[in-house]
Amino acid sequence: MIETWGVPALIAAADAAAKTADVKVTAYEKADAGLVTVYVWGDVASVKAAVEAGEAAARKVGKLISAHVIPRPDAEIAAMLRPPSKKEPSAVPAAGTATEASAAEQPDTGPQQQSPDLDTLSVQELRRMARAKPGFPLSGRQISTAGKAVLIRLLLQKDE
Repeated sequence: MIETWGVPALIAAADAAAKTADVKVTAYEKADAGLVTVYVWGDVASVKAAVEAGEAAARKVGKLISAHVIPRPDAEIAAMLRPPSKKEPSAVPAAGTATEASAAEQPDTGPQQQSPDLDTLSVQELRRMARAKPGFPLSGRQISTAGKAVLIRLLLQKDE
């Protein structure tokens, strides 16, 4: 993951990461007051190289806040951060970055085109919905710390 202050630095970081190694730059999340985070998936060595390149690009364009590689994350953490499969609606794809499916297979839909009903809700409202949904994949503590994009993605997932 690469966290920057502002979207221009994030886009530069995501672009550099995607061009450096065989990784998937899957989604981004807005945290608060200009902080944005992009997630990069792939084998550990490729992700490390991609994150290093992304860090350098973010520093050139804007402000890098943090970058971190978690080798082989626990399944619960991976489920929180991974984008949905091709069958499910896309989370919040980062503009101009690779997604789970290539651009030819899946049209790019920006954040404003994702379930407008859920996008208009606050994080607290989304957390209430998640707690009320039977079989929701996150525990209470995980719901309390999950970001808006993660909650929307998991709330939109079809019950399997």
